[in-house]
Amino acid sequence: MTRTSPLTLVLLAGAGAVAGFLLDYVLTIMARPTFVPSTLLPIMLVLLAAGVVAAAWPVRRAVRNGTGIDPFRAVRVAMLARAASLLGALLAGFGLGLALFLLSRPVMPQVGSMAVIVALMASAAVLAGAALVAEQLCTLPKDPDDRQPDDSERGAGPAR
Repeated sequence: MTRTSPLTLVLLAGAGAVAGFLLDYVLTIMARPTFVPSTLLPIMLVLLAAGVVAAAWPVRRAVRNGTGIDPFRAVRVAMLARAASLLGALLAGFGLGLALFLLSRPVMPQVGSMAVIVALMASAAVLAGAALVAEQLCTLPKDPDDRQPDDSERGAGPAR
């Protein structure tokens, strides 16, 4: 399994920024109030970040101690970490789009709405970072019995 690409995270953040900006733009055209995320969302994102790292820590401890680890559990936690990093990047971009729209308006937004949006961006960035750390913690060492497809060309494969 390959690690999450930084390019993927940047592209998702860009897509989230476009979505956040367009959402507020459409709401403004329809003469509705702009979207302000709940104050609980940043708290939940930070709790999710802590949960992802907490789930990855036993995998890391088992790898370091040399005790047996269920590789399926390691893969499940790594996939959770990947999903959390993608979600974090998407939500950070979404918050950025909301902030850019509000700051582009001639009237300055209320401090409370900007504070929640800034908290959303910060907590989403924390989630993405914690998820990348958790993905690193779930890296299993190479098995000496595993051979790469090109090993036979280098003479490491079975004799013919």
